[in-house]
Amino acid sequence: MNPWRRLIRYLARDEIARAETEARVARDRLRDAIEAIPEGVVFLDAEGRYILWNASYAQIYHRSADLFRPGARLIDTLREGVRRGDYPDAIGKEEAWLADRVAKLATATGQRHEQRLADGRWLMIEERRTSDGGVIGLRVDITALKRQAAALEQALAHAEAANRAKNEFLADMSHELRTPLNGVSGLAQALETTALDPHQQSLVGDIRASAQQLEQLVHGLLDYGEADLAPSQPSVTGAPADGEGVRVLVADDNPTNRKVLELMLAAAGARPTSVENGQVAVEAWRAAMFDVVLMDLRMPVMDGLAAIRAIRAEEAETGRAATPVVVLSANTAPEDRDASALAGADGHIGKPVRPDELFAAIGAALGE
Repeated sequence: MNPWRRLIRYLARDEIARAETEARVARDRLRDAIEAIPEGVVFLDAEGRYILWNASYAQIYHRSADLFRPGARLIDTLREGVRRGDYPDAIGKEEAWLADRVAKLATATGQRHEQRLADGRWLMIEERRTSDGGVIGLRVDITALKRQAAALEQALAHAEAANRAKNEFLADMSHELRTPLNGVSGLAQALETTALDPHQQSLVGDIRASAQQLEQLVHGLLDYGEADLAPSQPSVTGAPADGEGVRVLVADDNPTNRKVLELMLAAAGARPTSVENGQVAVEAWRAAMFDVVLMDLRMPVMDGLAAIRAIRAEEAETGRAATPVVVLSANTAPEDRDASALAGADGHIGKPVRPDELFAAIGAALGE
């Protein structure tokens, strides 16, 4: 063989070997990086078949981990998991649940959704398309967050129950204390109109004086208690003086957050209307007149920024007067505030929302 050809073949084999080594090193580095991620990560090909997953993903779905293998379809794993009872929300509507899951996987736009597992855990799922048409999926355990939200909701429910019980107690106390006091004062007054010697007149006067003092004490105690019925609700210190009757549209995907805002606003005399995402917020704004809109940012279906832009665009198109919009978000970095302002928001305050900040922002948006 020509020595030059031999040399070229040798060099080619050496180059191929080097390329294979570099590819193997790159794959190992990628796997190491994926394994270092604490959340569950899975890669699927364009047909929805497993390519790669990390240990966290296998641990999260430990009841189905025996089904994981390259080339197997995720939907087949889900179907077997449904058969095993791994997904409580699928019970009784198995095919519909699987069809919904297939639809979410087919779009894979990054929209987040929750998934409940049989062992009581909750996952946040986010899936996006890769450049080659496959899917990268992220699984985050949000069980602790769900428990905290449930605890807060329960605390609010307990506060409302306590408030109702306090109302009933005060109503009973008012009747049980003020009724006999009224009788004592009335009888003492009646005695004063009868023929009494000076000593008896003095005793009746003492009775009336004591009854009046006791009545003032009872009135003060009950009146204070009735005025103090609201402390189980959020404080409204800093509420605008003209908050009475202000119509407020609240958009937040978290029901507990909506409830807290409703309590704050109602305690200030405002009239809140709550919705769960940006799209419904735009529809509600279109159908009715509101004095101000409180807009969360991260919501399903349509996020807050998109909703604000939609409102501003329709105002510009129709000539409708601009409705003040205040963003309420856990994201308060300068770029988040800039994004809110660019979308057309009139204010941006952080969560957890403080009543004084909320009403100050509403007042500023309303020009007060």
